[in-house]
Amino acid sequence: MVCALSVPLAAIVTAGSAEAATAAGSAVPAMTTCIACHGAKGEGNSAAGYPRLAGLPADYIAAQLQSFAQGTRANSLMAPMAKALSDGQIIALAHDYSSLKPPVAAYGPMPAVAQAELGQRLAERGDWAAGIASCFRCHGPGGVGVAPSFPPLIGQSAGYIEAQIKAWKDGSRHNDPQDLMHTIALRLTDADTQAVAAWLAAQKPPASTPRHASAQRH
Repeated sequence: MVCALSVPLAAIVTAGSAEAATAAGSAVPAMTTCIACHGAKGEGNSAAGYPRLAGLPADYIAAQLQSFAQGTRANSLMAPMAKALSDGQIIALAHDYSSLKPPVAAYGPMPAVAQAELGQRLAERGDWAAGIASCFRCHGPGGVGVAPSFPPLIGQSAGYIEAQIKAWKDGSRHNDPQDLMHTIALRLTDADTQAVAAWLAAQKPPASTPRHASAQRH
């Protein structure tokens, strides 16, 4: 998802400067609220469907907060919280969560063989007959993400991944470039969605995530 940041905010976030983030505004009060759902270390809560934030690209986190505030990503819980944040707090939160160490364990068990094979095929090769590009084409080899626009898929729960695909399909999330994810989501069957989400969640994240690599647009 290409970041929909204003130029001044994007410039500060992309700079990757801790000093700039500190000067822009403290994230501490806002993080206290975030911890309740996303965990003390940004690890997320798979049972409740809350994603992990630790180690995600700072630009991506900032863009999602702005999307919640602007309504291009619908969420009744996140919208009022995002609207209450200043640009400075968004910058600081994005940097703080980006700097946290991502999880090292898989979020879920490997699904049954047939489902695992389908999920792996969609993630790695896609289904060109159905017009479905592979997940890894944009999200990088192994689904580790390509900062700043394409977040890691590895290290998120199956429930969260599945929920986002459904959100793109029904239009409640529409902050992706050129309707890329919306188009793919419409072509995925329910079985496809469940399989690829389960397979991705069962993959162990790499020891280090290339959070600060430049995004390659397709």
